[in-house]
Amino acid sequence: MNRMALFLPVVVIAIAAILSSIFIVDERQKALVLQFGDIKAIREEPGLYFKLPLIQEVVRYDDRILGLDVDPLEITPLDDRRLVVDAFARYRIADVKRFRQAVGASGVSLAENRIDTILRAQMREVLGGVTSSEILSQDRAVLAGRIRDASRNEANSLGVEIIDVRLKRTDLPEQNLDATFARMRAEREREAADEVARGNEAAQRVRAQADRTKVELVSDAQRQAEIIRGEADAKRNAIFAEAYGVDPEFFDFYRSLAAYRESLKAGNSTMIISPDSEFFDYLKSTGRK
Repeated sequence: MNRMALFLPVVVIAIAAILSSIFIVDERQKALVLQFGDIKAIREEPGLYFKLPLIQEVVRYDDRILGLDVDPLEITPLDDRRLVVDAFARYRIADVKRFRQAVGASGVSLAENRIDTILRAQMREVLGGVTSSEILSQDRAVLAGRIRDASRNEANSLGVEIIDVRLKRTDLPEQNLDATFARMRAEREREAADEVARGNEAAQRVRAQADRTKVELVSDAQRQAEIIRGEADAKRNAIFAEAYGVDPEFFDFYRSLAAYRESLKAGNSTMIISPDSEFFDYLKSTGRK
């Protein structure tokens, strides 16, 4: 019984030592075996591995492609038109040993800070050597490739491979953006005022033309009416003259009837005329001798 009591802890310790000496590296990882901070082994292939328990430790790093958003950066291109550029990068840990030596125990966080610094410096250098129109055009894909290639050399010292760099957004700074919007608004308001002024001028011309056309039409209509009226009066007078020449007595009778009709209308003023007046000649007899 005493032997069993002594043997059991030994077995437990042995099993714990065996388990602590085993570690697994999957296909998404790379691992370093460290002994008192020194690199003793590099495990880049997936599988089951062993290490010395208690003395050695395993540090794992992601072997997949990682993403990094670069903080917005204000740059000044050749034409002195300031821009705010927002970019992102794709990278992977290519040399895990060099990566560990470069960043130590800080790991990915320190590496990304250094990569961000490298990318920002290259963005300033590359984008500062071209005009803003090139940055805002489709050529910015070429500029992003130049930033990627220039950043790779510096990132290699970290054991990192820069796979891709893309410019996500390129805007004017906030204060410049407000000034640009204000200028655009002023230009649009000026254009609108010009259009309104041109519209009013055109409307005035149309109204003036319409008024002149109306006056001309009315004047022409009045002229034609006067001509027709004059021709009718002349024709009427000719008829009267012809009738007077044929039968002067009938013409006198007709003129008397017209005078009676006008003078005897309802509402006319009272007339005082002598009964012997010639006005009543055709009311006193059926004819004249």
